[in-house]
Amino acid sequence: MQKRLLTLAVTAALLSSTTQLHAAGFQLAEYSSTGLGRAFAGEAAMADNASAQGRNPAMLTYLEGRQLSAGGIYVMPNVDVKGDVSLSSPLLGPDPVKMQGGDALDVADSALVPNFYYSNQLNDQWTWGLAVNSNYGLATELPATHAAAIFGNKTSVTTVEFNPNVAYRINDAVSVGGGVRIVYGEGEIGASLPGWVDGIKPSLPAQVAAMLPPSGTELKSMKGDDIGYGWQLGASWQITPAHRLGLAYHSGVKLDLDGHASGVIYTGGQDVSIEGYLPLELPAFAEIASHHQLTDNWAMHASVNWTDWSVFDQLVAYFPGEVKPKGDLESDLVKEEHFEDNWRFALGTTYQVNNAWLVRAGVALDKTAATDEWRTTTIPDSDRLWFSVGAGYQASKNLNVDFAVTYIKATGDTPINEQQNLLNLATVNFNGEASGNVWLAGIQMSYKM
Repeated sequence: MQKRLLTLAVTAALLSSTTQLHAAGFQLAEYSSTGLGRAFAGEAAMADNASAQGRNPAMLTYLEGRQLSAGGIYVMPNVDVKGDVSLSSPLLGPDPVKMQGGDALDVADSALVPNFYYSNQLNDQWTWGLAVNSNYGLATELPATHAAAIFGNKTSVTTVEFNPNVAYRINDAVSVGGGVRIVYGEGEIGASLPGWVDGIKPSLPAQVAAMLPPSGTELKSMKGDDIGYGWQLGASWQITPAHRLGLAYHSGVKLDLDGHASGVIYTGGQDVSIEGYLPLELPAFAEIASHHQLTDNWAMHASVNWTDWSVFDQLVAYFPGEVKPKGDLESDLVKEEHFEDNWRFALGTTYQVNNAWLVRAGVALDKTAATDEWRTTTIPDSDRLWFSVGAGYQASKNLNVDFAVTYIKATGDTPINEQQNLLNLATVNFNGEASGNVWLAGIQMSYKM
């Protein structure tokens, strides 16, 4: 498999993205439409269908026989980054020069996030399963000459995670489980020279103006794929027949990506491809959750999630090959993010209307991983509020269909103050803020074989 210098984090760090609005950083949370209906409250303690193993492999022991569950969640984001782009350079005078067109409206593309799960009960103690879903993904594109294109103008990332899992029932109250995380990702990123470059050339000395490429010129371009590995563990405790507690931990996934980089920043305008690699660790995350059956028809669910986003500090690319980037660089500080660990709190409910129908609802608060000091135009992360509703329909003895809709609103102040060097001639400044919302709509079909 050919590898190029790209990782999911580089993509998210360089370019505007959709994912940070409905999960912290550049995570996706949409692993099933069943859980979506209650804002994923109590997921590590739930066993609705085979998708339960996606959050806690121990919950496999609650599933009888062989089961299949598959579905998809359609993500419809509306993400705006509004602000002013200015240029500071002694060549242009003592005061910053404001550029036109600093707003980036509706920069995020809609996308479908699919999932597939299988479980197989071997006996009263042992159950194994397979989970296939996506934990990271984004897709955006701005015109190559947009005023903010120097911060990133296009991105496309697709990831798939495979989780073979096994679970063991120790006794009637306690179960444990574990699995392997196999993460495959591919994508493309790009950053280009904004259109205002052509407008400032007449104000520059002729020799300096000649050094500037035309607007729309590719500054950085990277594409490629990679596979990383991790693990996950879970446990469940059936405190009473009506009350259950679930715990789950998913390790970080380390990637050390070999590949190539191009663009005038690296190549100096030469037609070459530069070998390099970039170390990256996708963060670990954990959950504690509870399920409470209050009556025969009514249940409540709650969960607290933690993600180790503090590992996402800096992105540094290394170039050990014979062909070096412009300036004979051995390494390049791609981006500084300085994320902090984040927390998510969710509360949900389920009500069994009759033998055929049940309804779900939930709310959640997802705290930001970005800080005001280091928030960037490319990951304008913010606190998020979730409002979810859903329903389940028992279509037959063996077939169940779940539906869910969620609205996510970015909340709180999201100031962005970012700088970017323009070919060592000037400093580009962005001062603004981010806002937006996301609609999610999903369907899940589960079948007992």
